[in-house]
Amino acid sequence: MASSKAFTMTGGDVAYSYSKNSTIQRDGVDAVKEQIKEAILENFDLKRLGFDTSSTAVIKIADLGCSVGPNTFFVMENIIEAVELKFLQAKNQNLAALEFQAFFNDHYENDFNTLFKTLPPSRKYFAAGVPGSFHDRLFPKSSLHLAHISYALHFLSKVPKEVVDRNKSNVFNSSEKEVVEAYSTQLESDIECFLNARAEELVPGGLMLILAGAVPDGVPISDTVIGVCNDVMGSCLKDLVKMGVLGEEKVNSFNVPIYLVTPTELEAILRTNENFSIEKMEKHVQPMKKPLSPEGYALAVRSSLDAVTRNHFGDEFAEQIFNHFNTKVEPNFSKFQGALRNSLNLFILLKRI
Repeated sequence: MASSKAFTMTGGDVAYSYSKNSTIQRDGVDAVKEQIKEAILENFDLKRLGFDTSSTAVIKIADLGCSVGPNTFFVMENIIEAVELKFLQAKNQNLAALEFQAFFNDHYENDFNTLFKTLPPSRKYFAAGVPGSFHDRLFPKSSLHLAHISYALHFLSKVPKEVVDRNKSNVFNSSEKEVVEAYSTQLESDIECFLNARAEELVPGGLMLILAGAVPDGVPISDTVIGVCNDVMGSCLKDLVKMGVLGEEKVNSFNVPIYLVTPTELEAILRTNENFSIEKMEKHVQPMKKPLSPEGYALAVRSSLDAVTRNHFGDEFAEQIFNHFNTKVEPNFSKFQGALRNSLNLFILLKRI
């Protein structure tokens, strides 16, 4: 079974690295810049946080599931700009006395070397890396003022054990009711762990900013990005079994720990946690400033799935899998484009009670 510990984005400078193939995520981050500013201006309570009378202020911010950049740097810049504006609006505050500590978190296997080599030279923060799963505690109690996570909440801590025997030849969750329920239950458990950990780490009044990919209510899995990728990658693996390249048992045991929720599902999960109030929950269509080509889409998929594929099949077979996958993207590209039009982003603001 694949676990999220093996699920890191591709680092380095290769053609299929995440840093070169994450424009979809960048577009989503850019699209909610104003929402982030508005959320902080309206909800970052300087008095409650103890900054109304302090002569100095150190704001501690964490980006969870940061990957290798550059999107995490854009997010940090957007948050800091909004906090600075908040302090400017408080007429008794001196920006010269304001400092920022930025924590970049991802799994131990993440390419932190690439991340820190590409830190913006003119940044306004002190940077630190925090390796570990965001489903667990990462920081001391009441040590953060703001936490952020984008395009990462759908990564599960593990593939549900109920899925392994039922989800044969499917890479992601299929349309089978029992499989969908198993993935949904696992996500609910993971988000509960995530929120409970953040509740310990955020100060009272601290903010949790979430940008999450989602499936619109009522849209079948087959019409989503996950569904189309499941079909195309699944057919690719079946071909390689028929060709004698891969063993059937190895293919049947390959499941990727991802589950995209509907807005209704996610809201219900969030409302069960008594440590946070939901201040905002907005739906946004996934923006696409520049449509991807078939080659661009194949590279984007590989940037996300390369590590987990190599972990399961080995390096040599992973190359053959993605080479074969590349040949299938163009004939199915209209399906991918249609699925992208069904993509939905949720911008959520939680406040630590």
